[in-house]
Amino acid sequence: MENNWLEIFGAVTMLLYICLEIKQKPVMWVVGFISSLVYVFVFFQSKIYGYAVLYVYYVVISIYGWYCWRNARQPDGSLTELQISRIRISLALVLTAIFIVLYMVSGYALERFTDSPVPYLDALGTSSSIVATWMLAHKILEHWMLWIFVNFFSAVLCFSQGLYPTAGLFVVYGVLSVVGWGKWKKSVNTI
Repeated sequence: MENNWLEIFGAVTMLLYICLEIKQKPVMWVVGFISSLVYVFVFFQSKIYGYAVLYVYYVVISIYGWYCWRNARQPDGSLTELQISRIRISLALVLTAIFIVLYMVSGYALERFTDSPVPYLDALGTSSSIVATWMLAHKILEHWMLWIFVNFFSAVLCFSQGLYPTAGLFVVYGVLSVVGWGKWKKSVNTI
């Protein structure tokens, strides 16, 4: 029962997180830090180890994202708000290569060294999420496209493992990711 309450708390705070993300509010990183700590425990207890490690990464990248969003600089060195940008082809290629390596290594590690019932599915969501969150820390518009995939994929994975509140959260996340894509795209087109 304790794990269920933690899962519900994590789901509610993660929902708040994505709403703040859509609105481009830096406080989202603080909310993400707290909810990520909760989900480290939830996923570890459910033997979805790749996602448990992913949420450790979210704890760390929440600090990094907060720093990036709060310390953007103008060419003259003065502080400014980090602006939404579009991904460059060269960066997309680098991130694709990083994703492939992360996927292969984490899938192998999960299969070989854990009792995960879904090692390569776990690795797929985990690797995609690592790349998407790094892109978010840099406010790259296309991170939403990855989140649309990851959120609907994760809903199915969590449902299959009996994490029903979290599966529901990921469905809502998927819908909100579509909304976020649209809002951020409008914002980038007005700059």
